[in-house]
Amino acid sequence: MTHTAQISYSTNTPAPPTRPRSAREDAIGVPPQRPTLVPAQRYYSSEFAALENERMWPKVWQFACTVDHVAEPGDYFEYRCGPYSVLVVHGDDGELRAFQNVCRHRGNALCTGAGSQLRELRCGYHGWTWDLQGALRRVPHRKGFGALPMSEFPLVPVQVDTWERLVFVNLDSSAIPLRDYLEAVPDDIAWNRLGEFRCYATMTIDVDANWKTIADGFSETYHIQTLHPELHRCMDDVYAPQTIWGHTGKSEQRYGVPSPHLKENVDDAAVWDAYVSTQGTLMGVAEGTPFPAEQQTPGQTVAEVIADRTRAFAAGRGVDLQWATDDQIMQLHQYNVFPNLSVLTNADHLTVLTSRPGADPDRGELVMTLWMRMPPGAPRGTPADIRLRADEAHPGLVLTQDIEVLPGLQRGLHQPGLTHLVLSNEERRIINMHRNLERYLDVPEQDRMTGGDTDGAAAPQAHR
Repeated sequence: MTHTAQISYSTNTPAPPTRPRSAREDAIGVPPQRPTLVPAQRYYSSEFAALENERMWPKVWQFACTVDHVAEPGDYFEYRCGPYSVLVVHGDDGELRAFQNVCRHRGNALCTGAGSQLRELRCGYHGWTWDLQGALRRVPHRKGFGALPMSEFPLVPVQVDTWERLVFVNLDSSAIPLRDYLEAVPDDIAWNRLGEFRCYATMTIDVDANWKTIADGFSETYHIQTLHPELHRCMDDVYAPQTIWGHTGKSEQRYGVPSPHLKENVDDAAVWDAYVSTQGTLMGVAEGTPFPAEQQTPGQTVAEVIADRTRAFAAGRGVDLQWATDDQIMQLHQYNVFPNLSVLTNADHLTVLTSRPGADPDRGELVMTLWMRMPPGAPRGTPADIRLRADEAHPGLVLTQDIEVLPGLQRGLHQPGLTHLVLSNEERRIINMHRNLERYLDVPEQDRMTGGDTDGAAAPQAHR
């Protein structure tokens, strides 16, 4: 299997999906006979983290960066995950390659961070130098090594591939192709023309929580009714159907309507206010902007008003959203890709979230990759890469609430009385993550999850 990927952009516009779904399918689905119990020590055990580093992280496809980070020859990006460092390089021949970021002499890292105009990969310690294709070209004082065939010491290749404008890497040379790993996700969201989005920033947030604690928060809607009361007035968190495919899963949430949990009457102005305070930037409306009742036509719902305003906001930056239905604008599709990726998107919104392990099991990183749909032929911009502590990051009301709860969650997992997490079928994307984790790590039977659906949607056998 090749470890290179040619950068290309599709200009095809797939038709919107016609797959019928029940309008009343809820987030729970068929309840299990008993809740699923997940051992809490998975979230703080050094031994469990070591198994993840040994058996899982080197075997899975991971979202590393965007095409916008490595769009031109000589662009490079260092991707780190736990102890592993991968260098993604756009070669002078147009090929996108990835290598283990290590000098073959004494192990020094070749590059850090991201940059451009790279002409060679030269170790800053002793000067061993490779070309952008990974071939060793220079060894200072080579005669001191005796017979040193240059061809025997190329950079160690890493699999790299792209889905739309997302760049993925896999340290396992025998791993299944990325397209197979992503299962139904690319076809399911093909209507949304993700290739038209451009990354304008990444925000890496240091969090006092395990990477799984972070990822879990973007894998269920159960917490919305308590943690995000503002969303209750503008999002349906009940009839939010979920699908599990294997390595991947999906949830759908309708915006512009109040939650069925609310027993009170919620008028259009209240729905509008809630949407503006939580999602207003998606339609270019500042918080506090009153509901434009004078622009609402007879019979028009508040969701339709929001969809029209979103189209107008897009048109202001040269983007035509007339192809998108109101439902495609107002329905959020959230995809989870094992182990740590969450893709949130609708017709004019794309946010990609990843969680990564930190220096110890009680620390991790939340990486937010931010995008904007751009008109055809828009010039390339270099994404801004920002790093913040959790107390410095304020990426909007809802995400800030998600981040603020994480340290308390992590501390609670250590309490001696909490031996297991007790999970509902509404949290089955979390359950599916653990199901995959158990397969990759070969977790002994006595340490596996219990309860739940023994005949539930099982993940495919991990390829090791």
